[in-house]
Order: sequence, then C-alpha cells, then structure tokens
Amino acid sequence: MNKYKFFSDPSHGYIEVPLAELQSLGIDKDISSYSYANNGLVYLEEDCDYSVFIEAKAKANEPFDYDMIHLNDDAPCRGYPRYKPTV
Repeated sequence: MNKYKFFSDPSHGYIEVPLAELQSLGIDKDISSYSYANNGLVYLEEDCDYSVFIEAKAKANEPFDYDMIHLNDDAPCRGYPRYKPTV
C-alpha cells in the first residue's frame, strides 16, 4: 500500500503525489492549476484534484494511506510553480 503526505495549513490542504504516479493512473492531464509541482512531485489541492486522485486509485483498486502533517502557516508547496500538465 502506498503512503503519502497530506499537508494541512490553516486554510487548505494538499496531498503529495509523484508525477509519475499521476501519469501511470492516466490523470496527469486532469489535474488543475490549483495544484502545485516541484521536483517530480505534485501537491494535489484538496477541493478539486484530490478527488480526481481518489477516484483513480479506487478504479485501479489501489488502496492508499497518508500521514497528516498539520502546519500553522501556509504549506511550503504554495511557493512552488502551479501545476501544468505535460503535453
């Protein structure tokens, strides 16, 4: 079972997922620019893109878990570039 990191700041949350996994699930082009990317990792925004990920994992019959990381300030990923799918 894959385990991820979920970063929760005072106003939002993001789950950290390798870009390669989004590509293998076939959802890399379905992720919005509300998510962020850095060094081969994508930080999926909780309101839109996280649900796309959950549905894809369920469809692939791939259970997963995550560690919740609570932050008092903005999640560091908010300083990363916005996600742009590769063409």
